Amino acid sequence: MPSPEETNCEHPSAAIEADATGGADEATRQPISTVLIIIAMQTEALPLVNKFQLSEDTDGILFPKGVPWVRYHGKYKELNINLVWPGKDLLLGVDSVGTVSASLVTYASIQALKPDLVINAGTAGGFKAKGASIGDVYMASDVAFHDRRIPIPVFDQYGIGARRSFCTPNLLKEVNLKLGRLSTGDSLDMSPYDEGAILANDAVIKDMEGAAIAYVAELLSVPAIFIKAVTDIIDGEKPTAEEFLQNLVAVTANLDQAVTQAIYFINGRCLSDL
Repeated sequence: MPSPEETNCEHPSAAIEADATGGADEATRQPISTVLIIIAMQTEALPLVNKFQLSEDTDGILFPKGVPWVRYHGKYKELNINLVWPGKDLLLGVDSVGTVSASLVTYASIQALKPDLVINAGTAGGFKAKGASIGDVYMASDVAFHDRRIPIPVFDQYGIGARRSFCTPNLLKEVNLKLGRLSTGDSLDMSPYDEGAILANDAVIKDMEGAAIAYVAELLSVPAIFIKAVTDIIDGEKPTAEEFLQNLVAVTANLDQAVTQAIYFINGRCLSDL
């Protein structure tokens, strides 16, 4: 029998456990109707927009007036696909990366679209010492923060915010993804303090959104999974920013392929089938 680390299934997702009435259990046996894909960067999003021929919302009624958030939508067979990215910063014109934008857009999107499943797809740094290589695509078994340091009992655990992703052993096997823990923080580089926390989290990959999206999804009782492609080796020779930019476009193709295969597998299935 596979170990929990091989299947990302130590116990059911908190989003499913939360409903003690049995309603959530019933929901896991209904065909998945709507998925919400949250992606932080336009470069990461557009290949999927093109692959599934998704249309951009232009009426501006889904989100509050003035926000830069962008929603693309369409169908693959019987599956309603919504892809949302936080858009460009209104002042600086760069992608609105990081935990704040990710939290806001996830909350607003879940409230508006009522998805059955959230998929956070994106790029990440990886640790060579943990077996990561450029271009690898991971499914996160667990997520946690590494830059919310609150050295007070219980508050320290709140700051770490450790959560497990939704259990998807069949999807993991079908798409042939690697499995590892994801650590999230709001900086691209890694300070010595961050490094210590990431090691404590036993993370294989590092991003800037995942744990924030996991928090919101759990709060609203929606199962979430995390698919991350490695653009840079954090414990490697090259500067992180240089390696990230050098590999972003090529690695995004791997991400696109993995998410596409995941959508193909999800279509027509129930949460309990994943």
